[in-house]
Amino acid sequence: MPSQPKTNACRLLDKAKAPYRLLTYDHSDGQIDGPSVAAKMGQDPAQVFKTLVAQAGPGDYRVFVLPCCRELDLKAAARAAGVKAVQMLPLKELTKVTGYIRGGCSPLAMKKQYPTVVDQSCRNFRWIYVSAGKVGLQLEAEPQTLIQLTGASLADIAAEKGE
Repeated sequence: MPSQPKTNACRLLDKAKAPYRLLTYDHSDGQIDGPSVAAKMGQDPAQVFKTLVAQAGPGDYRVFVLPCCRELDLKAAARAAGVKAVQMLPLKELTKVTGYIRGGCSPLAMKKQYPTVVDQSCRNFRWIYVSAGKVGLQLEAEPQTLIQLTGASLADIAAEKGE
């Protein structure tokens, strides 16, 4: 199998001399939601984290990283971000704001570094999985590395789906 080209997220980890591993999954079926990706990689969905972008106001973007099997608690996210409220960024604006597309949005190496909050459940794992910045490619990295490289804070921002 040919080696995967390095993404900007990989380059950032390389520059920091941080340990990580790249994993690929087949996305030809169009199933790129977090639980499907976790299943394709044979990983616990609680350990596979998704990256969501929200805004607190015009041009005020916030990044939230949480387990793919849960959903973002907007009130908890706003509290954690120190703002009154946040709303999800419209999908059509994702690439313009982050440089990434849906299913390939990494918390690492966005166009600009935005304030980031990682769900505190990441502490339960030695390694977590996040997008490497390309659909079909995931990074296995230590939570502390991701927190340091994004300047993230930790908070309880995830809710059970349907809460």
